[in-house]
Amino acid sequence: MANPMDSHGRHAINIQVAWNRLISVVEEQAAALIRASFSPAVREAGDLGAGVFDTRGRMLAQAITGTAGHVNSMAAAVPHFLHAIPTGKMHPGDAYITNDPWMASGHLHDITIVTPAFRGGRLVGMFAATIHLIDVGGRGLTADGRHVLEEGIGIPIMPLVRSGEINADLMKIIIANTREPLLVRGDLLAVIAAGNEGIRRLLSLMEELGLDDLDALGEHIIRNSRDAMSAGIAKLRPGTYQATTTIDGYDREVTFAASVTVGTDRVDIDFAGTSPASSYGINVVLNYTKAYAHYAVKCLVAPHLPNNHGSLEPIGVSAPEGCILNVQRPSPVAARHVMGHAVPDLVIGCLHQAMPDGSIAESSMMWNPYFRGTRGFDGELRDWDAFFFNSGGMGALADRDGLSGTAFPAGVKSIPVESFEASAPMLVLRKEFRPDSGGAGKHRGGLGQIVEYRDLRGDHPVSFSALFDRVFNPSSGRDGGVAGAPGVVRLGSGARLRSKGFQDIPAGDTLVLELPGGGGYGDPFERPVRDVAADVRRGLISVAAAQEQYGVAVDDAGAPDIAATELLRQNRVRSAS
Repeated sequence: MANPMDSHGRHAINIQVAWNRLISVVEEQAAALIRASFSPAVREAGDLGAGVFDTRGRMLAQAITGTAGHVNSMAAAVPHFLHAIPTGKMHPGDAYITNDPWMASGHLHDITIVTPAFRGGRLVGMFAATIHLIDVGGRGLTADGRHVLEEGIGIPIMPLVRSGEINADLMKIIIANTREPLLVRGDLLAVIAAGNEGIRRLLSLMEELGLDDLDALGEHIIRNSRDAMSAGIAKLRPGTYQATTTIDGYDREVTFAASVTVGTDRVDIDFAGTSPASSYGINVVLNYTKAYAHYAVKCLVAPHLPNNHGSLEPIGVSAPEGCILNVQRPSPVAARHVMGHAVPDLVIGCLHQAMPDGSIAESSMMWNPYFRGTRGFDGELRDWDAFFFNSGGMGALADRDGLSGTAFPAGVKSIPVESFEASAPMLVLRKEFRPDSGGAGKHRGGLGQIVEYRDLRGDHPVSFSALFDRVFNPSSGRDGGVAGAPGVVRLGSGARLRSKGFQDIPAGDTLVLELPGGGGYGDPFERPVRDVAADVRRGLISVAAAQEQYGVAVDDAGAPDIAATELLRQNRVRSAS
């Protein structure tokens, strides 16, 4: 056994310390972005991706804060920047931008900014960040578009900052094409500042550790991460596994199909059989499909492994051109997340068959209404847009209940009600768990929420873009678990609304969202009586659901009747036989 104090042992310790410190650098990059950003989606919810890359465009580390859709698509975007702007043409103080959906994160509302880092006049790495902008013109964030050019302004890869000077002409064009110029400009400046902070921290780290470049450290990170991911894959049962899932779509149901081949050291995912592209803006570019397919594998195989180029390498993803998960230009893509967030459910459905200890039931999705009005807090007529994150229930796991009101697989946090109300002339009348929405099972699915909104004064109409799913196709259970409750979109006066597209909230009325719940896992009659009774006491399930779905008799206070419960469960066994 090597002496940990010999040169080899010291080198191993030093390089591991350097890896950990590099992760802390990107955490500081993300923290600077969050502190400086203007919009609640970035500042409060962490709707972003941030990372550091080597000079070949390979991601070495990512910030923990962020979404898989942003982070993994950002990893695929940086090589496009290197192709458009060779390293020899980069200069200290530069920053480059794009929102090209097919090069970056899938729709025009996300911008990716890359900032090169120089040490001693030599390029040593790059920082990148992806954030969601509140508005980029066009129709706004809606699935109603029929062509990508309707959905907002497109920005090819180009300099946003040249040698420390902001490209004022480009900034004017962007600001002229948004309904929220203050928020958009502030968020763009925040990303620039975050990149500069990342560079400052990186150069300090390299000086402290005596690193002239990141070459050796990068190779160590990528090699060890690739080996660790391959080792996790090797624990799965080899073979090819298929699954399908159905979601609502815009005007018709959409079927996702996948075939996952598990080898000795890699996983290959093929989405052949998936529905063709939609004529509405719910389509998904391959970058975004890959991002969430990779995430699903990592969640099951190596959840604690830092994410980087090496951890992504052993996972192959393909989808037929023209299907809804590999849409081609110029198809509309603004609401790509509504479909893309169902990709992990499908991939997990395949890998569940290869997992020795089970996985997770299907989860419900984020329900993010995008509000638009023409009257400010002061009553004066002016345009405003606002975005609010709501989360349904997470699917139950093989060994525990699903989390309630949790944005899996997106990973974003909720925007506090107070922050939302401070950014738009709206009121949130209630935001609470939705009882009986979690799918029944030995382990219960997470609960959705009930959220109700109205105009600040209650006397002015407001428009909103519905970006919701699982209204007609709820989250499925796993291994005998029951599906979660489907979602409901309605007015407070009772009228049902569509789950996608711009609609009006009439003056004096309210918008009520009843979010879907996650699927259950395992036979509900195997759930311990004490857990069912506790759910009743906490108001998570009703007395009727306890009896009908779990075979547990309880009173209104949640106290179980043991004799009645035994009879209910015995009768169920007899009827099954």
